[in-house]
Amino acid sequence: MNHNRSVAAAVRRARGTVLLSVMVLGPAVVLFVMRRALFMAAPTCVAGRWHGCLDTFNGVVLVTLASVPLAVLLAWALARRRRAAGVAGAWRMSLAEVGMVHGTVPFVWLTLMPGAQPGVAPARVSLVPLRDLLVMGPLGIVGNLLVFASLGFFGPVRWAALASVPRVLALGAGCSVLVETAQYVFQLDRVSSVDDVLVNAAGAVLAGLASRRWWRGRQAPAPSDRDRPALAPAA
Repeated sequence: MNHNRSVAAAVRRARGTVLLSVMVLGPAVVLFVMRRALFMAAPTCVAGRWHGCLDTFNGVVLVTLASVPLAVLLAWALARRRRAAGVAGAWRMSLAEVGMVHGTVPFVWLTLMPGAQPGVAPARVSLVPLRDLLVMGPLGIVGNLLVFASLGFFGPVRWAALASVPRVLALGAGCSVLVETAQYVFQLDRVSSVDDVLVNAAGAVLAGLASRRWWRGRQAPAPSDRDRPALAPAA
């Protein structure tokens, strides 16, 4: 019995280590690949200027990567508090919560960033599937795949209710529809495209499949009266 518990504890620790490594190594790789472009925005961001930092792609990505240590510290604090309270899976829950927020908010921010003429240019909608996909280009496709990738990766890890491919697909598509609707309603001078929804949802599903081994298991339903064994009659 004790041996089984120690093995289960070791497996949980290994899973937590892998998730933590993904949160740290992923941004480090992005920082190395984009180091030249990101360092161009560093002086403006360090000076605390809104324009030139949080209203640019390079500035948002730089702030996101620079805040990774803070996100890891927050996940550690949440996990420690939960472990002290005796909550099972404290590390997994904490890493998943922080990871999905830290990995989703910056992409949504970039998606809702106004174009050249916000409030002036008419709202545009593209409802023909695959038409905009041909002009997105590789960077556009990769960017759309990443918008809700963190949500698809960490959502099923945190909540058992999301632990299925159709539900991850519905989550990614639903969130993408909300973003595209916001672009149209607030007239951000961006195109609300059905292809963005399709690629965003696909990115959530692909990321969810990558984390499938860590998905939170569903609790077995309580047995009904028909499933329970009948009591033996008293002698």
